[in-house]
Amino acid sequence: MVSVIIYSTLTCPYCVHAKNLLKEKGVQFQEYYIDQDSDKRAEMLAKTNGARTVPQIFINGKHVGGFDDLKLMNQMGQLDLLLRD
Repeated sequence: MVSVIIYSTLTCPYCVHAKNLLKEKGVQFQEYYIDQDSDKRAEMLAKTNGARTVPQIFINGKHVGGFDDLKLMNQMGQLDLLLRD
């Protein structure tokens, strides 16, 4: 099964868009609210080389980036390839 992790905040509209896109594709994901968990914020910063914006999305351990990156991957047909088992 594909592993998807999203680092987000409670009030981020781009996070909502990213989650909705993944839900439309039937993808389950693990979400971490970095505004509620400082350890997860530090983890995100370490895994993204300091990226502070949300969402930060990882698919099967690969850093995809934010919503704009996810959306572009989807438009180019690359997201479906990445989401395959």
